[in-house]
Amino acid sequence: MKTIKGPALFLAQFAGDEAPFNSWDSITKWAADCGYKGVQVPSWDGRLIDLAKAAESKDYCDEFKGVAEANGVEVTELSTHLQGQLVAVHPAYDAAFDGFAAAEVQGNPKARQAWAVDQVKKALTTSKNMGIAQHATFSGALAWPYIYPWPQRPGGLVEAAFDELASRWKPLLDHADDCGVDVCYEIHPGEDLHDGATFEMFLKRVRGHARCNMLYDPSHYVLQCLDYLDNIDIYKDRIKMFHVKDAEFNPTGRQGVYGGFQSWVDRAGRFRSLGDGQVDFGAIFSKMAANDFDGWAVVEWECCLKHPEDGAREGAQFVSDHIIRVTERAFDDFADGGADDAVNRRMLGLEG
Repeated sequence: MKTIKGPALFLAQFAGDEAPFNSWDSITKWAADCGYKGVQVPSWDGRLIDLAKAAESKDYCDEFKGVAEANGVEVTELSTHLQGQLVAVHPAYDAAFDGFAAAEVQGNPKARQAWAVDQVKKALTTSKNMGIAQHATFSGALAWPYIYPWPQRPGGLVEAAFDELASRWKPLLDHADDCGVDVCYEIHPGEDLHDGATFEMFLKRVRGHARCNMLYDPSHYVLQCLDYLDNIDIYKDRIKMFHVKDAEFNPTGRQGVYGGFQSWVDRAGRFRSLGDGQVDFGAIFSKMAANDFDGWAVVEWECCLKHPEDGAREGAQFVSDHIIRVTERAFDDFADGGADDAVNRRMLGLEG
């Protein structure tokens, strides 16, 4: 068994224009002060990282990592959640997602997609330059508008969507392989890869690509009423990253999974700060330890009630308290009487 690394913090929800959240130096100092040992980096945020330079210069990457290490944290992974989303966008979402892209490609879906693919490639190359073996992203979505079909979906619609999604991602997965990096899709509503079944549909179409893996986040499974513990056992060989995020689902006579178009505070399903929701993290960390997961436990703070800085500080301690330092020996070793083949045969009554 292996011990999970952590705690680490995903910085996407914290980067901002005010100190200490507006520069790489100051935000890493803040994260370390909160109790974190690592940080996951949103590669789209120019306040924290110059992705183009990082993809071209190992010296820049070494300096970037050096600043973090001097401040007491390690760079755990890079993320292209926003760019990955733009690899596949249904036209219904063109306007909503346009703001994720660089200004020069907004309003041009074809150019935007090419930009997104290039961004993901740059981030994978940067991961290689930094010696990081896992990368977080979204899959994007072509079939999502048809998730709950009415009228009935025409035959072949979903298959065509997943064929196209796989064709867009296969070259990126090959580039990831060249870089020695696992692409870890966060299994997430809004993405075509939003549960185990859809992940398997995609995996089949990329021919079981070794670099096609999962970012496990139980909060998204709670809100889908999916068995998030069984999921770990089913996909233990593909789960390469872990977001520690809490959630609660409290259906009423008025609303359930779909939330009734209500705000986050008023939905039946809500994201919560760690320990304030319904996720059984004791069981999750136990399964992760038993399944030899040795990646990072990364806090992704999202809560409709609590202040983010409070959630961050509490989250670091929460993860520290849940990480299981795995044992190197059996608890009953004290009673080991020793044995050999002859003794074993006698105990089985095989020798008179």
